[in-house]
Amino acid sequence: MGESDFNRTAVSLSKNPLGIIALFIVLVYGMASLSLVLSNMPESDFRVMLYFLILFPVVVLFVFVWLVVRHNAKLFSPSDFSNENNYVYLTRDQTAAAAYLAVASTKDQGVNGKIDIGNIADLVLESFDLSRRRPADWKRHLLWVDDFPDNNIYERKAFEAIGIKISISTSTKDALDRVANKKFGAIISDMGRREGPREGYVLLEALRSRGYRTPFFIYAGSNLSEHRREALDRGAQGSTNDPQDLFEMVTRELMST
Repeated sequence: MGESDFNRTAVSLSKNPLGIIALFIVLVYGMASLSLVLSNMPESDFRVMLYFLILFPVVVLFVFVWLVVRHNAKLFSPSDFSNENNYVYLTRDQTAAAAYLAVASTKDQGVNGKIDIGNIADLVLESFDLSRRRPADWKRHLLWVDDFPDNNIYERKAFEAIGIKISISTSTKDALDRVANKKFGAIISDMGRREGPREGYVLLEALRSRGYRTPFFIYAGSNLSEHRREALDRGAQGSTNDPQDLFEMVTRELMST
């Protein structure tokens, strides 16, 4: 690498905290290595320098891990984000929500699925309007109906990271009992359960026939247009198999009143 190449690399590294750390490490390690090779130092000093070269990367690794765990938001500059507003406003809770939503999306789309991190960040930022509006406690409480709740762990964690409480139900009967005893801001239901292949609609119809107008969302394996249309015709507020769509629909519903 020529001098001009090194200068360009140094300038690019100096644009954010991570790059500055990397540049500092390269310079320190380079100077120490040159001193070890070129200088005629006493054996005791040579031994100290050798220990330094061996232990320095280990210390850097532990410091880097500490920074990532404790101060991850400070390791990037605004230019590292496609939307620099995300850098300004993302808090620890927002970052957690975005991370869980990204994992849920990756799980459903597979390792080769395209995940739009910028879109996820925008969704999370918008969702935090819910906190600023300070709705009643019941508006911040979801009932999630699914007989295999472990399938939705990351989706639930994304909601919980923005301050939404979730109660889990595994059957239509249990869900109806819960709604009769507690008011919820919204209900999310799968479609097929042990009780039947269209149990999501069974629950929806039972709720509506009993006069419950709680916003209802289907989160199932299909995202076909005819299934989304059928859900709306039956009185649901939405139907999807996409974690990001679900997150957006539910948080907007909760913010609407």
